[in-house]
Amino acid sequence: MSAHLSWMVIRNNHAFLMKRRNVDKPFSREPHNLTNLNSFRYNGLVHRKTLCVAASRDKKGFGVEWRTRKGRAGHKPAQGSAKRLMKGGPRRALHKLRAFASQPYRRDLRKAALRKASAVLRSQRKIKPRKAKPQAATAAAAAAAAAAAPAATAD
Repeated sequence: MSAHLSWMVIRNNHAFLMKRRNVDKPFSREPHNLTNLNSFRYNGLVHRKTLCVAASRDKKGFGVEWRTRKGRAGHKPAQGSAKRLMKGGPRRALHKLRAFASQPYRRDLRKAALRKASAVLRSQRKIKPRKAKPQAATAAAAAAAAAAAPAATAD
């Protein structure tokens, strides 16, 4: 069955669809959907070639999964996909993903894949503790001293 015919069948009703009030474009939670939007381009159910970006289990880098044509694995979805872990720092990992997505696999998913990978890497960054600003502390002390000074001169 073609991707367009499959899309026409499932576009308004499938198990992963999240319809909400006052939302023009419903969301979708199916696997291999990079933007979680219910649209033909990003749908992971109808296309033969899909791309998925997810955080790695050890919280260092991200994993990329794509569908392949390994023999006749049409009835065995687990065998019809390949996975690759991208580590080695954010710049290197994003460069490798950009190189992979630029191949003639699915070029239209390149920007969405890079955005999702960047969001995953951003979420894995360690939060640096903020230091208290010394100017704020001295300004508060100066304000307290200025308030106490007129009271002392009034005596």
